[in-house]
Amino acid sequence: MTDLEKATRRVHEFRQREREILDVALTLFLDQGEDRVTVEMIADKVGIGKGTIYKHFETKNEIYVLLMLRYEEELADIFERIQESDDKETLAREYFRFRISDPKRYQLFDRLEQKVIKEHAVPELIEKLHRIRDANFVHLRRIIEARIEEGNLEDVPPIYHICTAWALAHGAAALMESPFYQRLIEDKDDFVDFLIDIGIRMGNRGQRGK
Repeated sequence: MTDLEKATRRVHEFRQREREILDVALTLFLDQGEDRVTVEMIADKVGIGKGTIYKHFETKNEIYVLLMLRYEEELADIFERIQESDDKETLAREYFRFRISDPKRYQLFDRLEQKVIKEHAVPELIEKLHRIRDANFVHLRRIIEARIEEGNLEDVPPIYHICTAWALAHGAAALMESPFYQRLIEDKDDFVDFLIDIGIRMGNRGQRGK
């Protein structure tokens, strides 16, 4: 094996271990809560030493933001995959499904973002997160503007529709993680489908009674 091949292999193994650390960290954060999870716990679960974690990530805050980046990049991939579709409803539906279908992860990242911003941690990564989110925002705005132009949505500033969609997704995630409402909703998948249908229809032209 040449020196170049060895170097390439080491880089591949480094990136693979980095992904494994992030995957394990996410699982632990979801199962036990981010405040209870230590770097040592993550290292033990991966099967490496604590020092190896710090070869990849300087702080736990960095792990937090990198997980949030992956989440927003997943949404960006959805937009990229179906952005050429003439069916604007399809993209809106996929947006709601992405935000609502995994409420525990949605709530985790909402908490983590507030925590990291409050501590003024890893500003470069936060800036990158916001750039990806801004790009996703542009996609959403274009969809809404097209649907307004087609006469399907109320002709109001697009930010009204975007914030209303966020409010529905945020509330839906909180509701589905509520122990009280979990007892009342027997068919969770059917309920998610119902919520998404509501999300697609809300803001339709004529609903304001004007």
